[in-house]
Amino acid sequence: RQTLVAQFDSAPMREKLLTKPHLTLSVTAGDGNPKESSPFINNTDNDKGTLYDGKNMALFEEEMDSNPMVSSLLSKLANYTNLTQGVREHEEADEEEGAKKKTVKSPQMGTFIGVYLPCLQNILGVILFLRMTWIVGTAGILEAFIIVAMCCSCTMLTAISMSAIATNGVVPAGGSYYMISRSLGPEFGGAVGLCFYLGTTFAGAMYILGTIEILLTYIVPSAAIFKAEDKADEAEAMLNNMRVYGTCCLTLMALVVFVGVKYVNKLALVFLACVVLSILAIYAGVIKTIFEPPDFPVCLLGNRTLKNHGFDKCLKTDIIDNVTVTTKLWSLFCQSSDLNSTCDEYFNLNNVTEVQGIPGLTSGVISENMWSSYGPSDMLVEKNMASVAASDPTLDLNLPYVVNDIATFFTLLVGIYFPSVTGIMAGSNRSGDLRDAQRSIPIGTILAIATTTIIYLSCVVLFGACIEGVVLRDKFGDSVKRNLVIGTLSWPSPWVIVIGSFFSCCGAGLQSLTGAPRLLQAIARDGIVPFLEVFGHGKANGEPTWALLLTAMICETGILIASLDAVAPILSMFFLMCYLFVNLACALQTLLRTPNWRPRFKYYHWALSFLGMSLCLALMFISSWYYALVAMLIASCIYKYIEYRGAEKEWGDGIRGLSLNAARYALIRLEEAPPHTKNWRPQLLVLLNLDSELRVKHPRLLNFTTQLKAGKGLTIVGSVLKGTYLAKETEAKKAEQNIKTAMSAEKTKGFCHVVVSSNLRDGISHLIQSAGLGGMKHNTVLMAWPGTWKQSNDPLSWKNFIETVRETTAAHQALLVAKNVDNFPQQERLGEGTIDVWWIVHDGGMLMLLPFLLRQHKVWRKCKMRIFTVAQMDDNSIQMKKDLQMFLYHLRLDAEVEVVEMHDSDISAFTYEKTLVMEQRSQMLKQMQLSRTEREREAQLIHDKNTASHAALNDKPDATPERVHMTWTKEKLFTERNRNREPNASMGVRDLFNMKPNQSNVRRMHTAVKLNEVVVNKSQGAQLVLLNMPGPPKSQGGDENYMEFLEVLLEGLNRVLLVRGGGREVITIYS
Repeated sequence: RQTLVAQFDSAPMREKLLTKPHLTLSVTAGDGNPKESSPFINNTDNDKGTLYDGKNMALFEEEMDSNPMVSSLLSKLANYTNLTQGVREHEEADEEEGAKKKTVKSPQMGTFIGVYLPCLQNILGVILFLRMTWIVGTAGILEAFIIVAMCCSCTMLTAISMSAIATNGVVPAGGSYYMISRSLGPEFGGAVGLCFYLGTTFAGAMYILGTIEILLTYIVPSAAIFKAEDKADEAEAMLNNMRVYGTCCLTLMALVVFVGVKYVNKLALVFLACVVLSILAIYAGVIKTIFEPPDFPVCLLGNRTLKNHGFDKCLKTDIIDNVTVTTKLWSLFCQSSDLNSTCDEYFNLNNVTEVQGIPGLTSGVISENMWSSYGPSDMLVEKNMASVAASDPTLDLNLPYVVNDIATFFTLLVGIYFPSVTGIMAGSNRSGDLRDAQRSIPIGTILAIATTTIIYLSCVVLFGACIEGVVLRDKFGDSVKRNLVIGTLSWPSPWVIVIGSFFSCCGAGLQSLTGAPRLLQAIARDGIVPFLEVFGHGKANGEPTWALLLTAMICETGILIASLDAVAPILSMFFLMCYLFVNLACALQTLLRTPNWRPRFKYYHWALSFLGMSLCLALMFISSWYYALVAMLIASCIYKYIEYRGAEKEWGDGIRGLSLNAARYALIRLEEAPPHTKNWRPQLLVLLNLDSELRVKHPRLLNFTTQLKAGKGLTIVGSVLKGTYLAKETEAKKAEQNIKTAMSAEKTKGFCHVVVSSNLRDGISHLIQSAGLGGMKHNTVLMAWPGTWKQSNDPLSWKNFIETVRETTAAHQALLVAKNVDNFPQQERLGEGTIDVWWIVHDGGMLMLLPFLLRQHKVWRKCKMRIFTVAQMDDNSIQMKKDLQMFLYHLRLDAEVEVVEMHDSDISAFTYEKTLVMEQRSQMLKQMQLSRTEREREAQLIHDKNTASHAALNDKPDATPERVHMTWTKEKLFTERNRNREPNASMGVRDLFNMKPNQSNVRRMHTAVKLNEVVVNKSQGAQLVLLNMPGPPKSQGGDENYMEFLEVLLEGLNRVLLVRGGGREVITIYS
């Protein structure tokens, strides 16, 4: 094996191996991840030669290359190691230097370390520490409980769906994005992947804002750069501080991530310890309140809560040395510190009282906190007790009361709370590092969600039971001397929570900035979103530098929003979109019973997935309907973009199965009845001719198809190759590819079908009979006029054409024949001009419908429609014109109407002459044909005689060869042939000159000539002429004459479309 590796490292050997065709195939197939497109997991082709030795399997040896033996497949599976994340990212630079492959230790992370703890750390975060108490206070215990239960149910149901997807096969490193894209296809995969990416990026912004909020509000308030002069400007100053510090913090974190992820991973345990210790401190604090509640007095004026950091004593006046003096509180509400100074009216009317901020678990405060107290922005935070109201409440804004900083309502709180349950993908994102991902991901994720749900629900109840309502509703802890509210509950000190939450937010921010760029890199490397491909590159060790830069920029937009409460609903949307699609993927795969859907995790059901999906959708619209619409718009734009750019990926996804099922259902429904006349539109079978190099002869025919269909209905493009399928299989595939290329060049949407048949006539017949499926069958055949039928020696060229006409009639299908199709317009818009319809016989209204359909397309839009009809001697042409105008009015078609009168004139000598020439020509052709078959017959005769004589010679050894030669000498052959032929030939030539033309042919030719004169006279300058196509003769004798009639009829016209109806009405005057 070592010698093999050494040989492979030598450049020539490597080149030789890498240029082998089967090797390059395995690398380029699929999506740049050869593991998925091959039947094995570690696909190396080097050992193909050693697949079979003995002769036991000789019967199968020819197929060994494509279908290897089971034993070799099993040995490959046994040697499988799932690479760690980022190992594939040892970039091309290393490979070009020919560096020896680094041996990869198989990862050894179990469920607890690999999934449970990362999920726990990601789920418990900034919202719990900074907003949970405020949510409980504002919504009340009951509604807060409902919010938490809804969000946790949503993630639990998503986790069940995710576990099913994660255990259905090997999940490569890349986690959730890979899971969704491989089960829902590239379009959904790209849309969801980018939603998840944006969610993770905004989560990074939220964590950084949380970090700065903790720093500036609770740790070092003096560090603020912008300070408010006035109380009204406080909020704005705080937001500016957040922007400045947030940007600095983001830059710092991005640098840490850029320098090396290993430092982030080393710190992960420290951050996790902070989270766990903080939560333990909260529970310890709750237990301690039963015996000894902490001392955090809250000062109330009447029933209003006061900010407790501008004064030291909660008294209006104090007695010092038997003298009554005013306190600092007095000077906040009165104009001076004198006892007789003018004070605020409410201050005069109400007394100051002091209550405990944390009465404790057994105090019964839970009953007060049960119900919600929503309100507008700047609403005072008041305790439910008696007070005397002041006459003018507008003066209260500049006084040190605790107020709502934003308007609160139930749906807003859902949006703000939801990010605290996200993070359930943390385990599946590490799928590459797990010892047994299929076992660890479900157990670890579901346990982590169960644990965090219990923590959150218990916190809701315990906060409501331990903390005074006004303190709960005080978002920034102003009433308890600017302490973090959740910190006041903790034991041994509020600083445990402050420091713990600070570090946990830092860690979470760093992890978001580490994870998001990797996710973007995975999407970029899949190559499904072309404009993102630049982000697939990175440093030599695979660190996604460009992706990190973009992530930091998006993150900065979140930081410029500056409010945690405004950023939270944004990332809620993106995560909810992602979870919605995970549930959709699971439900679809289960309902469609995809053959490959065999998850090892059995505790899922499509109903649960649907419930999860509905809950995600409901939560999106509950928390913010306009953000939900924007998120959906972004996802659908990405979806349509990937679809438009043609994601050439086949990942065996569920959506393909859904499309198939939907198509099957629709086809079965279609089969039930033929379409109503109102719904009739030409479903085309386009018969193409290919040249000797299998390229399309008349690409303009495809262009005309596009103009006629405008992308609606069915188009099948068919062609026939002569030969047998076994011999012509590669040519058929090449022809199909060429046709598809021509179709995409001409923007023709439809299906392509190449048939190999022993002769062209049968092939076309098979296409007419069997193209399409069920109700999706063609009803119209479009073909080009065989322009070279006169020049070609082969009568089959026009015979095939006539047989096609007959077969379409027999099959009740309409037929369109385009003459001079190469002169038809391509994409250039026609200016002024007309589409002339010559309506000679009524065959279902095809002639009316086609110009209408053509004029829907931009090429023909400016052309006017003219309808000509022919009146005989005994017709009332004026009445005909009126009737036709009325008919068109009812059909709602705009067209000029003209009735052309054709008088019964005598048959001209010219017509007589033309008929005679035509019949003489066909007679000569017949004789040439005869002489050709005669020659063939004579050659066969000589061959037979020679064979017979040889046999006789072999049977009788005494026979002389001279006698045999004499049997049929060359001279004898010529004399014999001439003797047989002379009377025929002379008679044929004599006949040709003495022929009288057939009367019916003369009449037909007369019609053709007269009609042609009229049409050329009226429509020579038209952009397109549509004509009824006369049917071929019943007897096949006059076929070539039929071609001649048509040729005469169309002489001198530039673009002609011959139309033959399919024997049913296709246009109706009724609504």
